[in-house]
Order: sequence, then C-alpha cells, then structure tokens
Amino acid sequence: MKAITVEPHKPETARLEDIPEPDPSDGSVLVEAIAVGVCGTDVEIVEGKYGWAPRGRTRLVLGHESLGRVLDPGPSSRLQAGDLVVGIVRRPDPVPCPSCAVGEWDMCRNGQYSERGIKEIDGFMSERWRIEPEYVMKIDGSLGLLGVLLEPTTVVAKAWEQVVTVGQRAFWEPRTALVTGAGPIGLLAALVARQHGMDVHVLDRVETGPKPALVRELGAIYHTGTVADLDFRPDVIVECTGVGDVIADAIRKVAPGGVVCLTGVGTGGRTIGLTTADVASNVVLRNNVVVGSVNANKRHWYKAGQVLARADRAWLAGLVTRRVPPEEFMGALQRQPEDVKVVIQFAP
Repeated sequence: MKAITVEPHKPETARLEDIPEPDPSDGSVLVEAIAVGVCGTDVEIVEGKYGWAPRGRTRLVLGHESLGRVLDPGPSSRLQAGDLVVGIVRRPDPVPCPSCAVGEWDMCRNGQYSERGIKEIDGFMSERWRIEPEYVMKIDGSLGLLGVLLEPTTVVAKAWEQVVTVGQRAFWEPRTALVTGAGPIGLLAALVARQHGMDVHVLDRVETGPKPALVRELGAIYHTGTVADLDFRPDVIVECTGVGDVIADAIRKVAPGGVVCLTGVGTGGRTIGLTTADVASNVVLRNNVVVGSVNANKRHWYKAGQVLARADRAWLAGLVTRRVPPEEFMGALQRQPEDVKVVIQFAP
C-alpha cells in the first residue's frame, strides 16, 4: 500500500512509497484512510526540525489529523464496517507518570509519551491503518470529510476547559473573548467561544481571503493590526500564533481577573521590552492568569465531537480550503495565500 513517509531530522527525505500492510499487532481495528489534515507540525517534520521514527526504524509515516472508514472492526462491539472514525494521536508513557496513569496523557510529566505521525508511532498518511479500539473515536456520519477537523478541535476544546477551570477560581462572568490568529486553531477557538455565548473578536494580519468572511459568518468581529491597538479589554484571550510580540500585548491587554491561554508554539522574537518583572506586575496586580495548553486527552476528544456536531456544516466546510491527492503531498505542505486547512485526500 502507499504511504507518505519521512526520515525525521533529515530534510528532503519525504516521499510517497510502498510499505507493508499494517500489522495486526498495531491494533485490531482496520481502517481505510479517507483524508489527513496537514498542519505546521507536519511541515516541521518534513523540514527536518522535529519528529522521531518508531524504535528500530529510520522512517516515520506522517500524519496525525486523521479521518477513516472502518474496514474491519475486529472484536469491537461499538464499531461496524463503514463507520467514520478518527484516531487519537497521543499514547501514555509506559512508566506511567501519575497523569498518564489516570488517562491524562496530555499532561504527561516525564515526556515519555508517544504520538502517531510525530513521535515513535506511524501516523495516518497511509492507504490503510490499524488502531487499538480504545483509541478510536466514532464521529457523526453527517460530518463526512469535515470529520478531519476533529483533532485540531480537540486542541481548543482542552484550551477552553483550561480557561474555564482557571477562571472559576473566583467569581467570574466573562463576556468578551479575543482569539489571536485566524488559522484553523484560531477559527475553531472562535467557534467554541461563540458556542459558549461569548462576544468574540478575532485578530489576524491578513485583510483579504476567506478568514475575515469566516469570522463574520460566526457572528464574530474581525480585526487587523495589533492587540495593543484594540479599544477594549477581553476577559479571555486565546493566543494561537506563538509570536512573542502578540503574546506580550495579550498579557498587557487582558482585563483584570482575565485569562490568557497560550496554544501557539513559536520561537524567540522580540517582546517590545516586556520583561519578566513586567509580566509579574501585569499578572499580580490585576489577578490575571497565563496558562499554556497542548494536546488533549480522551475527554477533550468527546467534547470536540460535540463542538463539530453542533456547528454549521457550511461554515465548517469553509475551513477546508484545499484538497490534494497523496501524489501531490508536497504541494499540500507549501502554504498558499488562500489556505486555511489543507487536507490530503486518500479516498472519497
């Protein structure tokens, strides 16, 4: 069967190649791949900046944003052939640490977790894949191809849970949310905030293309420029860019008693003179909280499924701006101006 593979930490090694059929030891559920979403992590792995091959091997099958159709459910009584499913990405560490021991592998304390398509387990960019029944999420069949959005939605489902948990440390009635960055994670974060009845604002640097329209269709307000230029103080800021300047402005701008949730991962960058002492001053004197959020556990996968099930299908469809066949996967990794979410489509 065909699969998209790469040798981690070696640029220009990604290729579509023939690999053996998935081994039953990988899981009793056999799935036909329909589509796999592409994100920045995939690009970093292909560029040689990230990733780990399975132990004893040099190459890794890419892909962690999956959507597939069950071919053989094995002994699972809750699955049937033809069901649309998505595979959970992370696996708990083998020790396990206290968090992994209770199923909260997203909060792993020792870093020995593994992740499909990223760290030590083959991903989903193959014509067929196997998975353990406990890591399969059955999705609403009416979503069709849009089920590929489940994994990125888990990221914001967890982030919102973190925001609410932190905010409820005291009396809290948040009304206004700001999302920085209008990529897939940012737009899905705006969707979640709207579903929770918030007045939502989204800030991004682009002025044209699909992003402003997608924000407006949500009933949210789209902004360009900087966080510092905004004429209001959000109760919640979900930061999805990882850009140092944006993070610094967010910490300054959030309302007293507010929460800044960081989901974007970046490196370096100027912070316009915001020192550690400035951060402490902003956080301490206004009872603010800055919290980081990454990955998701099974609870968040269920919550993400509920988010997508409630969402307008036409709006979700607007997020998937480009579909490419596996043979053209390198084109999917090269960002185009109109892109929001690009998927590699293996089957109808």
